[in-house]
Amino acid sequence: MIAVLFLLFLLAALLWAAAAGGASLPLAEVLMLIGVFVLFFGAGVHVAAVLGMLAFLVGFLFSDRAWWLFAGQTLWGPSSNFVLVAVPLFLLMGEILLRAGLSDRLYRALNLWLHRLPGGLLHTNIASCAIFSAISGSSVATAATMGSVGLPYFRNTAYNPRWVLGSLAAGGALGNLIPPGVVFIVYALITETSVGALYLAALLPAGLVVLLFTLLIFAHGLREPLPKPPPAPLAARLRALLDLLPTLALILLVLGSIYGGFATPTEAAALGVLGAILFAALEGRASLRMLHASAEAAARNTALIGLILFGAYLLNYILTIIGVPQALARIISELPLPPWAIIACIVALYVALGTFMEGFSMIITTVPVTFPVVVALGYDPVWFGVIVVMLVEIAMISPPDGTVMYVLQGMRPQPAGPITDVFVGVMPFLLAYLLAVAILILEPGIALWLPSLLR
Repeated sequence: MIAVLFLLFLLAALLWAAAAGGASLPLAEVLMLIGVFVLFFGAGVHVAAVLGMLAFLVGFLFSDRAWWLFAGQTLWGPSSNFVLVAVPLFLLMGEILLRAGLSDRLYRALNLWLHRLPGGLLHTNIASCAIFSAISGSSVATAATMGSVGLPYFRNTAYNPRWVLGSLAAGGALGNLIPPGVVFIVYALITETSVGALYLAALLPAGLVVLLFTLLIFAHGLREPLPKPPPAPLAARLRALLDLLPTLALILLVLGSIYGGFATPTEAAALGVLGAILFAALEGRASLRMLHASAEAAARNTALIGLILFGAYLLNYILTIIGVPQALARIISELPLPPWAIIACIVALYVALGTFMEGFSMIITTVPVTFPVVVALGYDPVWFGVIVVMLVEIAMISPPDGTVMYVLQGMRPQPAGPITDVFVGVMPFLLAYLLAVAILILEPGIALWLPSLLR
């Protein structure tokens, strides 16, 4: 409903702009794009096919150039980019860690330290997801991994299942925000921004989001207290810290090599894969069968991302030829509004799109339009990259189409409750995430302080 209202508002704004003298506005192209976009997505057509069909329709109907002569070169650019190789490598590392059982050791160790706080195991959900995000690079992988590990701990307990599912969904959504999130790599590829600077800029905002989630769970635990389990012996808790060492070693290997300047993100991802295989071997779970299953899952997800990326690049190329991004950017930048209000409109656009559009495709299709506007207003591209990734995370836990929520729903023990349990449970965390975005807009220095130190 929110998305429909926003699209109607966008349509009204375009008509008003044309009536006010926007003679250069490609109004017909924009109207057709909106109509076909809503029709295809409403019909459930895969996003890669939607982007490809839109590119061909717009190219043949509105372009007077032989754009098909440049299509191969356009697709070759992203497919041959060295930075993009990091995406399948990070996905492969997460798949190996899932099958090696390191995620279960991580959850069990954190649980011994956090289960007596107000909110109990819900804190473990957030903490384990945040730490695992630092080696997975993917929200879906984080939610799937920690959901499969965490849900069995709540069987036959008095925890509210909605809060259990909501905390796992919100924690899983951190997968793309906490470095080495793969969405940052795609944003850097589109905008030619430094991946290392984006990773640095994301650290403090990610800490802010985790803090807000923790405070939210703490308040819920005080409002609806549960009986505290008996305290674990100190010796047991200290021994449990050993289970954190493989995960912390991988984090140090991947992020330490990037921040230390010893490796590019792609090279660090390759190091992470080797480290994951080593720890799987130490656990006695490394085998050709396990590696084959991990590679197959990573290849499947990489192919899906690649198709979306190719369709989006072709569409963006044709839209640029006919001047749609330039016209929209000019209209938005010329609105009689202060810069912060325009940023608020852009945030509202992403929130609305997130209710019906998958987060990864959303960033690919919108950044070429919104990025020139933000830069023209004088905002830092690195700061905007963090904002966009946070909004993508919000999209992944936004009803009714949030990807992470459906991943968790599919993991619930049978007979599973309705999907509305996840929708309701994630809403407090969704509001906390929006609060974090608002704080970052008011205080951009939260994201820019660490990159400024590096420069």
